[in-house]
Amino acid sequence: MEFPGTLRYTKDHEWISLDGNIATVGITEFAQRELGDIVFVDISSEGKHLGANDIFGTVEAVKTVSDLYLPVAGTITEVNGGLEGNPESVNTDPYGAGWMIKMEVDNAADVAALLDAAAYKALVD
Repeated sequence: MEFPGTLRYTKDHEWISLDGNIATVGITEFAQRELGDIVFVDISSEGKHLGANDIFGTVEAVKTVSDLYLPVAGTITEVNGGLEGNPESVNTDPYGAGWMIKMEVDNAADVAALLDAAAYKALVD
C-alpha cells in the first residue's frame, strides 16, 4: 500500500496536499480498499465554507455508503468533475485522478498538524 510522503492524512482516511493556500483532498488507498468498488461520489459542497471534520460529501461503494470529512477548515472551490462519469478512478488512482475536491484553507498550519505518512501508516498497519 502507498503512503506518499508529500501528503498529510487524517484518522478518518482522507489525504490532503497543500500548494500555497489551495489544498487537494481525497481518500487514501487504505480507505478505498476497505470500501471496495466505488460506484458513486456525491459532493454538493462546492462554494461552501466548512469546518475541520465537517462532512463535505459521501462515497458509495457496492457494500456501503461512507461520509467524507474535511481535514481542515476552508472553502470548497472545486469538485473533481471526472468522478461523475468515472467514480472507479478513486479505486485505481486514489492519489491522482481520484482526488475529490480542491479547497482554500483557512490556516495552512492546520495541514501541518495532521498525520504524516509514517504516523498514518502506523495507524492502519
